[in-house]
This record gives sequence, C-alpha cells and structure tokens, in this order.
Amino acid sequence: MLSVLRSTWPLLLGVMLLMVGNGMQGTLLGIRGALEGIGTYKMSMVMSAYFAGFLLGSHFTPQMIARVGHVRVFAALGSMISAVLILYPAWPNWIGWAAMRVVIGFSFSGVYITAESWLNASVSNRMRGQALSAYMIVQMIGIISGQALMNVGDPGGYLLFVIPSVLVSVAFTPILLSVAPAPEFSEVRRLNFRKLFAVSPLGVVAMFLMGGVFSALFGMVSVWGTSAGLSVREISIFVGAIYLGGLVAQYPIGWMSDRMDRRKLILQVAIVGAAAMLAAGLLNPGFWALVGLGAVIGGVANPLYGLLIAYTNDYLDNTDMAAASGGLLFVNGVGAITGPPVTGWLMERTGSGGFFLYVAILMAGIALYAGWRILRAPGRAGAYPASFAVVSPAATALAVEAVLDSGAEGPKPRPSHSA
Repeated sequence: MLSVLRSTWPLLLGVMLLMVGNGMQGTLLGIRGALEGIGTYKMSMVMSAYFAGFLLGSHFTPQMIARVGHVRVFAALGSMISAVLILYPAWPNWIGWAAMRVVIGFSFSGVYITAESWLNASVSNRMRGQALSAYMIVQMIGIISGQALMNVGDPGGYLLFVIPSVLVSVAFTPILLSVAPAPEFSEVRRLNFRKLFAVSPLGVVAMFLMGGVFSALFGMVSVWGTSAGLSVREISIFVGAIYLGGLVAQYPIGWMSDRMDRRKLILQVAIVGAAAMLAAGLLNPGFWALVGLGAVIGGVANPLYGLLIAYTNDYLDNTDMAAASGGLLFVNGVGAITGPPVTGWLMERTGSGGFFLYVAILMAGIALYAGWRILRAPGRAGAYPASFAVVSPAATALAVEAVLDSGAEGPKPRPSHSA
C-alpha cells in the first residue's frame, strides 16, 4: 500500500480536495436555500439538477476527451466548478441554482472520469486493486472532512462558498503536475437495458431504487435538517455520520456477501435500512439517536450499492461485467434524478419526517422485491467468492470497470437461470 501511495499521492490528494469541495457545496446549498426563503420543493428541484448533470457528463465527457484531450477537459471543467461555486451566493434564485447545479454535476462527472483514467494508468495491474481501494477511501474522507469545514463560517455569508471554490481550484494542481502521463481513454460501454434486466431483474430494480435513496441522503439531507430546525453543526454531524457509517460497514458486508446467497443479504440489509428510517421518522428520537440512525442507513446504503453490482456480475462472464456495471450506474443515475423532487413533495405534505418516510419506502421496496425473487427462484446458486468490490456511489463507470478488472480471476461458470 505504501508503494501505491508514493506513486499516486498527487492524484489521491487532488481527489480528496475535490470531494471536500463537493461535499461542502451539497450541504451548504440546502442550508442557504432556506435562508434565502426558497421552498422545500423548489430546493428539491435544485438538488435533482446535480444528478441530471452528472448523468449528462458521464455520456459526453468521453467525446470531449477524444476531441481535445484529458488536460484541456480537466482544466476547463475545473474552472467551471470554481466559477459556479462563487456564483451561488451572488444569484440566490432557485432556477439559476438549478442551472448551475446541472453545470456542477456535469463538471464533477467529467473531472472524476479524468482523474480515474489517470489513476488507472499510473499503477501496474498488480497494484491496481490497492490503488482503487485507496481512491474509494479518500473519497469518503474528503466528504466527511467537508462536513467539518461547514462550521468555520456563516452559511448566510460568502466564506463557505469561497472555501470549496479554492479547494477545487487547488485540487487540480497536484493532478496536473503529476509525472504520470495522460492515459489513453476508452469509453465504458453499457449493456442493452433489456438484456441487463433479463440477466438480473433484482439488480436493475434495486439499483434504480438505490438511486433515489442516494439522491435523498446526499442531496436532500441538509434541506431536511434545516426544515427540522437543526443547526449547521448538527446537520454537518448527521451528514458525516452517514458517510462514516458507509466507510465502516463496507468491508464487513462485503465479507458476508462472499459467503452467503447475495439475495438474502440484500434482503436483510434493506430491511435494516427501512427499519432505521421508519424509526427516525415515526419515533421522534433525540439528536444523537438520529445520528446513530444516520450511521445505520449510511452503513447499509453504501455497501448495498457494491453488493448489487457484485450480485449482477454473478450472472455474467468477465467480458460483460464492465458493460453491465455501466448500465447499472446509468439506471442508478436515472433513479437519482427522481429522488429529490419526490422527497421534497413528501416533506411539503407530511413535514420533515417525509424525508425518512421516502427512504424507508425505497428500502422496503428493495427488500420486498428481493424476497419475491428468492421465492420465485429458491434454488439459486450461491455467491462467487471474493467478487465483491468496494464501490463508492460517487465513482463513475470507469472506476467501477477498473475495480472489477482488478479483481477478475478468469472466466466464471454461468448460472443456469436469471437473478
């Protein structure tokens, strides 16, 4: 691992600073929106715009790289991010913010793809798995650190918008000055949706629902916190707990997934998530109990993302794994776009508890569908050992493909029926 860090630290440092900036702006905008008098549903549309931009970026960035190269795309998109972060407080209008969030989502998607290309090309095949694990950990650390920085200024002022803008600008310095050459880029293809659903109905349905879960947890939580009367410090602690729970629970759940029927684990993990969110919404717990429940939902939602990818890949040859994962991430992105508007609509009609209700419904939907698939095909073969990979929801299809390639151990037997 030390040799990996020595060769990739400029990239990893840059990615961490990017994630600090991204984590700050997502939380900050929800708080500032309430201060500017923007309603819950309008803010949900603003938050949804990021995921629409991210999906667009994942589609168009490869074409941009092919036309002008990694360095120009990287610098151009980084400049756009820094500019938009400064413009937020200068134009407190929800339509303007939504347009800027599309630009931010598009740009972050592009810089992630570029950074992941560089990281993938800067290490040998033997060390790629360790490098990508470090990359996923650094992403989580960056987002958690961003929540701590939320407490150094007033969300009603400019400082908290300047900090992420500066961090994003500085993030490109170690990456662009890295000695690693700009890599060759090949776009990740996606498996035809109809074929993907035929291979794994559970993977497709659950990944779509998980898109809604992630966009609610990571896009609407600050809107919920402001609506519930939490302070900036309390909101940042709650958001940090979600990410910390995801960081801690990845490996234990991954370990279990390689030793039991993945469908049963998906069912159990989804039930835990649904129960935690129902408790948060119905029992009116104190703040620290909410923090604990936030850690629980983060601890099941983040690993469930990688678990669904691994489960779908149980039914594929190694040659189809990358394309299937690209398709699953696209499905997840579509689900993410719908999450904030539905959450905002529920919160306007049921109060702040609608946030937890929405996440609970989605997790319960995953559990019910997993249970139905188990009943329909009770003789399903067991999981394939050591094929679970730690995958962050912020990673693009390029990083997921590299993670899967680094763990591939030759062709696998194809199960006799679909998932």
